[in-house]
Amino acid sequence: FPEYIWSFDSQEKEVYLTFDDGPHPEITPWVLDQLKQYEAKASFFCIGNNVQKYPDVFELIRKEGHAIGNHTFHHLNGWKTSRNGYLSDIAKAAEWIDSSLFRPPYGRMKRRYARKLAASMSKEQVSIIMWDVLSADFDRSISSQQCLDNVINNYGPGSVIVFHDSEKAFPHLQQVLPAVLNDIKKKGYISKKIGL
Repeated sequence: FPEYIWSFDSQEKEVYLTFDDGPHPEITPWVLDQLKQYEAKASFFCIGNNVQKYPDVFELIRKEGHAIGNHTFHHLNGWKTSRNGYLSDIAKAAEWIDSSLFRPPYGRMKRRYARKLAASMSKEQVSIIMWDVLSADFDRSISSQQCLDNVINNYGPGSVIVFHDSEKAFPHLQQVLPAVLNDIKKKGYISKKIGL
């Protein structure tokens, strides 16, 4: 799927940290504090239902200068949902999330759905953001060290790195995110938000 963005072509030492599934009332503020400590920017792909429940946390993400993106309203699997159902769920999320950035939950979406995204999000153009580095912070079958290794051994200039500000991921995230931010700084990288 070359029309999707997997990473950014960059000669600079820059990476793009992304967080899926929030906002969460406790975890997202913790993530924001970590980012602030390291002067890092990130992009948050939010679930509309969570934005509706926690608008103050969503506003905090924006206030602190991070990018936001649409991650559907109900975290739907694009391979298991009808086109109309999927696109209407994205449109419902777009009522709460004003962004031209979109990430499909599970990284799964049929190509014919992608062609209709802009209309669903009321945007002229939509950028589908995937990733080239998956932390697997949601995977309880791996250790936090494996999760950390997934990131620090695989990112490079222009990498898009996926984390999750969710309860399922938090046991790994609270161990791994500070270590990743430290590694990024130590190697002379900058963490930027996606701005297209």
